Order: sequence, then C-alpha cells, then structure tokens
Amino acid sequence: MKKRFVCNISTLALSLLVLPLLALSEQSGHGVQTFTGEVMDSICTPSGSHAATMAKMSGMGKDSETCTKACVALGAKYMLYDQTSHTVYSVNQQDKVARFAGHDVRITGTLAGHKIDVRDVDELG
Repeated sequence: MKKRFVCNISTLALSLLVLPLLALSEQSGHGVQTFTGEVMDSICTPSGSHAATMAKMSGMGKDSETCTKACVALGAKYMLYDQTSHTVYSVNQQDKVARFAGHDVRITGTLAGHKIDVRDVDELG
C-alpha cells in the first residue's frame, strides 16, 4: 500500500511541474508562424471590405490603400485580414505593417489569442 501512495505522489508532483509549462506553451502561440492576408484597419475589417466605408465617406479614397490609411488617421489600428478564413488579427507592431496598408502580405511572428507579435512582413506578389 505504501508503494502505491509514493507512486501517486510522484505522478502528482510531475504533473504540477509539467502543467504550467504546457499552459505557457499554449499562451505563446506555439512559436513562430506565418500569416497571410491584407493589411486593413479596425474600421473596415468587421465587414472584410473597404467598400462600405468608402461609400459612406467620400474622403476615404477609392482604393484599399487610401482607405486603410485614412481610417488609421482617424484613430483606427492596422489589422491583418485573412480573406480565406475570414479571420482578423490584431498587430502589435503597427509601424512594421504601416507601409503595407491595403496590400496583401505574409507576416512572420508569434500569436497570442488573435494578436500577432510581428517579426517580419513581406508583400505578396
């Protein structure tokens, strides 16, 4: 009976050491990943399009780049919109994506929730 008790305590102790490490791994987004989509803004990403914003407000321009920059000038944040999965990601490093406003990009970085910690950005073809 004592042997079983020792085994259970060892298992419990090991679990208490491993579980926090697994939780930390889960929060860190499993390391560096690649994301693709359009650099949009937090005003236009809910609809996945700039069309409604440009139709409502004439000063927003007539293309994705101009609309995105105008929305950011109004206080919006740059976001990444994945057209394939209709997923919206926040971007921690706004300055790294600013020059790609309205363009399709590939972002390399880590994910926590729906927020990307950007390492690198490349424009797609």
